[in-house]
Amino acid sequence: MPSASGVYSSSGVFVCFEGGEGSGKSTQSRLLGEWLRSEGYPALLTFEPGDTAVGRKLRQIVLSPETGELSHRTEVLLYAADKAEHVDTVVQPALDRGDVVITDRYVDSLLAYQGAGRALKAEELERVARWATQDLRPHLTVVLDLAPEAGLGRFEERDRIEGESLDFHLRVRESFLVLAAADPGHYLVLDAHAPIQEIEEAVRERVRPLLAQARQP
Repeated sequence: MPSASGVYSSSGVFVCFEGGEGSGKSTQSRLLGEWLRSEGYPALLTFEPGDTAVGRKLRQIVLSPETGELSHRTEVLLYAADKAEHVDTVVQPALDRGDVVITDRYVDSLLAYQGAGRALKAEELERVARWATQDLRPHLTVVLDLAPEAGLGRFEERDRIEGESLDFHLRVRESFLVLAAADPGHYLVLDAHAPIQEIEEAVRERVRPLLAQARQP
C-alpha cells in the first residue's frame, strides 16, 4: 500500500481532485477556485496530464485512440514525465508564491489507473511517481466517488483510457477508495451523485483551515 508520508509544502495550499471518469472533478475545481478568488486568495487551476507545453504532447500520446496499444511501462513513464514537468514548472512555483493550487488529477490517478487498472506492482509504480514529483503531496485530496457505469455514460466518444473495460474502471474506483482510507487526514471522499452545491460546501469546509498557509487577502 502506498505510504502516507511525503513532502507537504510549507507555503501555499495544494488541493487535488481525483475520481473516475465523469465524476465532476473539473466542475468542483472551478467552483473552489471561484470561491477562493472571491475571498481574495490567489488560486491557480491546473490539471494533468497536459497543462504544460511538454505535457500537451504527452497527453496526445497517452489519450489519443490513434496511439493504439502501448507497453504498460511506457504508459507509466509518459504519465510520470508529464507530472515531473508539471510539478517543476507549474505547481511548485505557485506554492512557493503562496498560491492555492487546485489540480484536476495528480499522482493518485497514476497509482489507480496504471497500478490497479493495468495491474502493475504498486510499490514499483509509486517509486517512479514519487521520484517524478519530488514526493510532493497535496494538503488535501478530494475523491469524488462515482460508479463507473454512471460516469462513462456521460461520454459519447472515449479516449484510450475511457475506452477501457468496465472491470478496469471498477479496479480504478476501488484503488482511489483504498488510497483515501489509508490517509484520512489528507483525504475527503464525497459521493459524486450528491448535489453540486452540497459537494462544494463540503470541500470548502475542509479547505478553510488550510488557508493560513496561503497569501492573505
